Amino acid sequence: MELDRPQQTVQPVPPDHETNDKTPDMGGGLPVIQYWAEHTLSPEGPNLWKTLLHKSACLSCSWGTGGQKGGFTNEEGEVLQRCMKSVEAISAELQPPVPTHFFDQHTIAELQQLTSYEADRLGRLSFPVILRAGSFHYERISWAEIYELATTAFRKSPERVASYSSGRSSNEAAYLLQLMMRTLGSNNLADCSDLCHAPSTVGLKQVLGTNTSIVSLESLKQSDCVVLAGSNASYNHPRLMNELIKLRDRGGRIIVINPVMEVGLVKFGSPAFPVKSLLTGSEIASLYLQPIPGSDVALFVGMQKALIEQNLIDQPFLQAHTEGWEAIVAQARSTDWATITTTCGVSQPEIEAAAKIIGTSQRVVFGWAMGITQHTNGVDNVYSIANTALLTGNVGKLGAGVMPVRGHSNVQGFGSMGVTVKLKEEIRTALEKLLGRSLNLNPGYHTRHLIEAAEANKVDTLLCLGGNLYAANPDSAQAKRALGNIETILYLATKPNLGHFHGLAKHNTIIIPVLNRFENPHKTTVESGNNFVRLNSEGKTHLKHADLISEVEFLTELAHRIHGDFPVDWRKLQDTRYVRQLIAQCIPGYEKIAEIDQTEEEFTISGRIFTEPKFKTPSGKANMMVTPLPKLTLPTPQEFEIPESARGVVVALMTGRSYSQHNTVVYKIGDNYRGMPHRNCILMHRQDAESVGLAEHQRVTVQGDAGKLENVEVIFGAVRQGSAVMFYPEVNVIFKAKIEERSGTPAYKRVPVVVYK
Repeated sequence: MELDRPQQTVQPVPPDHETNDKTPDMGGGLPVIQYWAEHTLSPEGPNLWKTLLHKSACLSCSWGTGGQKGGFTNEEGEVLQRCMKSVEAISAELQPPVPTHFFDQHTIAELQQLTSYEADRLGRLSFPVILRAGSFHYERISWAEIYELATTAFRKSPERVASYSSGRSSNEAAYLLQLMMRTLGSNNLADCSDLCHAPSTVGLKQVLGTNTSIVSLESLKQSDCVVLAGSNASYNHPRLMNELIKLRDRGGRIIVINPVMEVGLVKFGSPAFPVKSLLTGSEIASLYLQPIPGSDVALFVGMQKALIEQNLIDQPFLQAHTEGWEAIVAQARSTDWATITTTCGVSQPEIEAAAKIIGTSQRVVFGWAMGITQHTNGVDNVYSIANTALLTGNVGKLGAGVMPVRGHSNVQGFGSMGVTVKLKEEIRTALEKLLGRSLNLNPGYHTRHLIEAAEANKVDTLLCLGGNLYAANPDSAQAKRALGNIETILYLATKPNLGHFHGLAKHNTIIIPVLNRFENPHKTTVESGNNFVRLNSEGKTHLKHADLISEVEFLTELAHRIHGDFPVDWRKLQDTRYVRQLIAQCIPGYEKIAEIDQTEEEFTISGRIFTEPKFKTPSGKANMMVTPLPKLTLPTPQEFEIPESARGVVVALMTGRSYSQHNTVVYKIGDNYRGMPHRNCILMHRQDAESVGLAEHQRVTVQGDAGKLENVEVIFGAVRQGSAVMFYPEVNVIFKAKIEERSGTPAYKRVPVVVYK
């Protein structure tokens, strides 16, 4: 085994020799305006503008805007808050329908040759289809047969019935899904959050007694420092960039922690500020740290050590409002600097500079995304961030706190509605009262357990409410094999994706075309990553003569056929007003949703934003958790059993999205910001490649523990030495990700691979 190599100090601006000369010198800017112009002035323009102005929440990330305040308005009433990512998502939903005879003319084998981009470009699904056992084609199916097959499938033994969901749907659909499943007696409610922010949920629950961000937009606006770790907000959450620009303008400072030097996190040009930012760009990072992937605990323990040595911890706060702080201080003091810097690859002066910024700021917000959570020690990473915030008294006051930056626009809402195997006690009690019986169910399958159970022939029926279960998982061959053991799979979707062509059931694979958020004939709600509930107005689809259904209508009709009128009149719940009444009764903090139809008052969920140091733990104090430093090693090239003649270099691969991608949906083939012209590229540090004689643009093989990809183009970029970046879902085929045991989340951000020619 060889240790990860340390790296020299990296400055906030990428060195010329590490960047592709074709990449821009800032994120955002005029290309965003050009994109808007091309789409809004095209034939789709009228429908696009109609949707942009529709009173519904953005389809994209959890920082999206919309709702009853208007399509361009955020929670605080500020306008000009739509981003290019939002337009990409809407534009994809406004595509023409998949042609009527498309599935007749293309075999499943042909469809399996499509890329994620090509699958999405097929258009909108506008009629239901089924792939039967032994058939080579999807064929149209009637609604009567769909309900007959689905009802039979859901009458299997409850422990053999499961669901999987994404944050694309509404709170109402999420609530109905979990109620239908738990009435059945199944706790198998896997969700896409299991693959991304589950460590945030587990970690924050243990430390603070909450599952979500404790920072509102209003609170963020009062901070004077943001620490942003493991996030590429410059594309994945562009609206957050506006807040970072405003923070810098008022004299605040931003620490960015990311093994990749993302151009948009160095400088970003926002169209929301056409005079001061759009053309010239705004400086984002005050300090940019590039740690070794997976070493975040060491980096934050180093910050804690520096804070202690600089007398910048808030001891009165610790004594009054926390438990276990002495052990955290003792760990930081006793861990020597050589161990810290060797483990994380960041120098002592850089760590001390970061600590000084944090310790001398009055109000610090700590934000993070999947670069923190998708590790085998993801929960420890979250603990270490929370510990750092608590050491400096930056929890429980306005302008400060911890803020997981979630991906999909309603992924947090699904958790709030009870779509999780770890049900809150308050929700359990309310559901037991509704059902009139105990909910002492099996532990249930989270997403990785679901795949493993299916592979072991323990699942007969699966309903997928959005998402792409096949492509979102590591080891694509395993995912395909596991889904192939399930008798019946029902996919509720707006567009085709790779899962519809590779995640095929043993007997019946049914694709049910549904209306999207701005097309529903009824009002729905969603929850932002900062705990704000938005109301979506009714809408209408642009598709003519389409045979679509709303998710709420399908779920209530299926539940009625399975459960009759127990424990509720399911068909009555097709009027979503009644679903909201149930939500108000069952979901803590959601009481205001009972009147939202009359008041149209969107609201921040009560009890979630901490402006006082009073925590939802048994003692009312924060529980600080000791975080062991990871021992990071990489295999040798020989352990991959590559050809003896090959010269290979082993790197810690981080899988990620391109700049025009949302989850597994790809909107553009290339990534201009990283200089990657197509999906089959690997972004490497020049010295790693040249150490084994590889040149930029050379084609190589990249091999993991489950397979290999060939003809991969090498791109040199500002990624720290010893690591690399490739795009998912394509790269998922080559590795079996290790799992964070406490949360079930795969370690997508540290995958050992060997690169050779």
